[in-house]
Amino acid sequence: MKKKEGGWCRSFREQDFPDSDRRRIRVRPDLQPWLSKGDINKMELLAGGEVVSKARVPAHGQVLQVALDPPAPQQKSEPPEGGPAHRRAGTHSERCQQGHCSLVKRTDDWFEVFAFHLDRVLGLNRSLPAVLRTFHSDILPYRYISGTPRPVVWWDPDIKHLADKDNDQNSVPLSWARYQKLLQVHCGSKANLKTAPCVGVDHPEWGRLALYDFLLQVNDRLDRYCCGFKPDPTDLCVENLLYTKCGNTNELLLVHILVRKADPSTLVFIDNAGRPQQSANNLNFRLVEGIDEFPESAVSVLQSGCLESLLLHSLYTDREFWDSQGGASGFRTIIQTVEQRGKILLQHIRDKKLRVNRDL
Repeated sequence: MKKKEGGWCRSFREQDFPDSDRRRIRVRPDLQPWLSKGDINKMELLAGGEVVSKARVPAHGQVLQVALDPPAPQQKSEPPEGGPAHRRAGTHSERCQQGHCSLVKRTDDWFEVFAFHLDRVLGLNRSLPAVLRTFHSDILPYRYISGTPRPVVWWDPDIKHLADKDNDQNSVPLSWARYQKLLQVHCGSKANLKTAPCVGVDHPEWGRLALYDFLLQVNDRLDRYCCGFKPDPTDLCVENLLYTKCGNTNELLLVHILVRKADPSTLVFIDNAGRPQQSANNLNFRLVEGIDEFPESAVSVLQSGCLESLLLHSLYTDREFWDSQGGASGFRTIIQTVEQRGKILLQHIRDKKLRVNRDL
């Protein structure tokens, strides 16, 4: 950490974040080295691409899939995933397969943009690029162009979805009981990835996911039933009576367990809005249940005291998100909340004497 990120362990200065830079995506390789060229291309597509078509997402009424025409500089270069050369013509589905689509989410899901930057500065690199954006296109329904910015997440055409329409937000069907069993056998190192209880995902992936979800307090993945904390009466897990199933582990299912077709042993993190307001005395430790190792790169960032500086330099890249939160001072409270959760997680690792493994 000292060699790799030591220069970032300084207090931020106002001149690091000039208001005079009015680009939608403000990137300098020396300021945000954790953002790849692919990340930057996708962020620029999401922030500046012209809306050309839209489609509903089945069973997700508050999410709209929107195809975007890449900004002019990108039209002369490779598309986000290096696929076929960009062309304006084509159906909505074809544009999405070219990597030119996004998911426009609820205004309340703004924390998902923060989550993308957290993923990158921790060195996890498992979430999809996301920005905050205000739309003005006549193609979109009125509520999407009413002036309130919305989180926009890149739509990855390579993610594997189950054919079951009631379970399409998974690449593999996975119950809580089977999940706990596969954690014990260490899939990929001590057990065959394709032999039950394994589901094809490498063991270290679950530690990355658990760390990320704990910091963000994402329950709608490993704990969609809200069994590991006291939910609010307005939470969907309470309104839909999922909370009542916690006593029967055989009925508990995981959701948003996704992989890419081209890389089925590596997880992809989606729907990462989590719970920015979750209090420290109501944290969900079920998210780390059964986890016996965590990634060294992410743990070293949490230990270093650099997280605030790293996040501020990363968040600054998204001008609309930065401005909407009031800049560095506006982000300070939420960053401190995540830092506190990080300290609690580090104490958990020490208390349980869990392993910290070097990333491959």
